[in-house]
Amino acid sequence: MPFDLDVLACSVRGCGQPLTERERSLVCSAGHSFDIARSGYINLLQPQDRRSTRSGDSKAAVEARAALEQAGIGRALTDALSQKLRALNLPRDGIAIELGAGSGEVLGRLCTDLSLHGIGIDLSSAAADLAARRAPALTWIVANADRRLPLQDASVHLVLSVYGRRNPPECARVLAEGGSLIVAIPAPDDLIELRTVVQGQAVERDRVEAMLEEHHAYFTLSDRFTVRERLSLPPDALLNLLRGTYRGARFRLANRVEGIGEMNVTMASEICVMKHAG
Repeated sequence: MPFDLDVLACSVRGCGQPLTERERSLVCSAGHSFDIARSGYINLLQPQDRRSTRSGDSKAAVEARAALEQAGIGRALTDALSQKLRALNLPRDGIAIELGAGSGEVLGRLCTDLSLHGIGIDLSSAAADLAARRAPALTWIVANADRRLPLQDASVHLVLSVYGRRNPPECARVLAEGGSLIVAIPAPDDLIELRTVVQGQAVERDRVEAMLEEHHAYFTLSDRFTVRERLSLPPDALLNLLRGTYRGARFRLANRVEGIGEMNVTMASEICVMKHAG
């Protein structure tokens, strides 16, 4: 573990006791133990939380997203989030968590920019392994964010969901007083040019209202804005977008973009900042 995080909680159903580090494992007072992988991530996933024997994104999808980040593709979104977080005046050394953190590019950058401790949660052990190797100063956990989050009540200052999982009641439970939930989802015109080529049409769908309806019992909207950039991307980046975005690794459709040269692509996100309701 990169630092003492007594905010972590046992993921065994009905337990939820704090976890502490002991040699190369985390243990709770009830005796439940979780090994720390060689790369540094912790697997808290329970058997009943698995959707299949291969939970989460594939290694290929994880590597595709990591390649995009290393090429600076999508950096405008991270820059905008960093600027917004500065305005929130989060406590220095506060704790930020990300649901569906993937290989950790967004959380790692934001925690570095704002001197925050970070906990990334993802269903994919391949993603957590890569994140732990690339950002060992943060804590990376394999768990199902759709279930109970493996964190103590009111223990974190920021919850992020960037094209990732959402769990409104659990986000409300783990957020400390004054904390914020930030959700980023695709705008209607996100990757519209690529979607037109792959799907044969460009369907624009607003996802914000449905997302806000999911959260209305627990959170109120305090800010909403759009981040949009238009990039000229080469074929390898187009393939990585196809394989690594929220739409999944559509390898069977890759032939539709392999013959294309550079393409102008719109990358657009809707950002919603929310606070505890009431």
